[in-house]
Amino acid sequence: MVLGGESADGTGRALSGKDAAMDGALSALYGVGKERGGGTARSAGLGASAPSVARWLGDIRTYFPSTVVQVMQRDAIDRLGLSALLLEPEMLEAVEADVHLVGTLLSLNKVMPETTRETARAVVRKVVQDIEKRLATRTRATLTGALDRSARISRPRHRDIDWDRTIRANLKNYLPEHGTVVPERLIGYGRATRSVKKEVVLCIDQSGSMAASVVYASVFGAVLASMRSIATRLVVFDTAVVDLTDQLDDPVDVLFGTQLGGGTDINRALSYCQSRITRPADAVVVLISDLYEGGIRDEMLKRVAAMKASGVQFVALLALSDEGAPAYDREHAAALAALGAPAFACTPDLFPEVMAAAIEKRPIPVPDKDLPGTRLM
Repeated sequence: MVLGGESADGTGRALSGKDAAMDGALSALYGVGKERGGGTARSAGLGASAPSVARWLGDIRTYFPSTVVQVMQRDAIDRLGLSALLLEPEMLEAVEADVHLVGTLLSLNKVMPETTRETARAVVRKVVQDIEKRLATRTRATLTGALDRSARISRPRHRDIDWDRTIRANLKNYLPEHGTVVPERLIGYGRATRSVKKEVVLCIDQSGSMAASVVYASVFGAVLASMRSIATRLVVFDTAVVDLTDQLDDPVDVLFGTQLGGGTDINRALSYCQSRITRPADAVVVLISDLYEGGIRDEMLKRVAAMKASGVQFVALLALSDEGAPAYDREHAAALAALGAPAFACTPDLFPEVMAAAIEKRPIPVPDKDLPGTRLM
């Protein structure tokens, strides 16, 4: 479909009805440049008026699917500088909520008036609940299986024997004359389900470019914290380090405890995380950062090497989002890969498998199209 302007952009056909309304909504945002044949400037027409923006938001929700609406909203914020209007409750009620809008709201958190805060929390909570609904059940199931497998023991008590795996492991000892298998090697589960099996530390860069990653990591942190067998710690950082572990029962509180933007000191954050690990051989540290280090690079790498030498499973996620490859520090990614610490962008759907592999101490499932400077470990 081709939608035109006043001169139908050379198509020779005028627009009317719904087509004209769609073209008007698009023109208000993207209509920049000279009209063909008319010579008049065609510029974005939303202005800075909250009522006109609210009407425009209603129009695009009428004419376009939600995925397109979300893209147009992001473009309107970026191209037309509408962030300030999101501080008005009426505007927040009109937008199509998604993870990127949540990131924008979090960046405005410190300047948000009290009249807007509750509306903003409701918007953020809706997005968080949608993400949890999509990811929580599969995450718990995947990690429960990984925890069970990591707890298998070779000399189990009778009540702890995993008979299916024991039989498969001893098929070579089948005695046809007796119609039975002699179980020379027993495989079973430990009784650790009543206690903590693993420590997981999520260390999250809260620089502005990591907004979507912060949202997803907070949700996953809450899901992990709900599992009794995992002691979960969530740490966010810029040049300072903030431990939000005591807020993990509500990811919305976690998100409003972050402060997007500012500098980055990965070394300081990892130092804090390292100091909180009590059982390195049973610990997984997930650094979620674009690796643009503002602190001491060599110390950061030494700290990662020390953690790995102590038995910690270390993973660096350049992004935890649906957006694909982010901008990141390739030199630091390559240095981490050389230490045996995989560094790659990860989608939320892949994250449970990444965590399961780290818990079981098996190769991390790096995506096939992994980033330059990274490799499968």
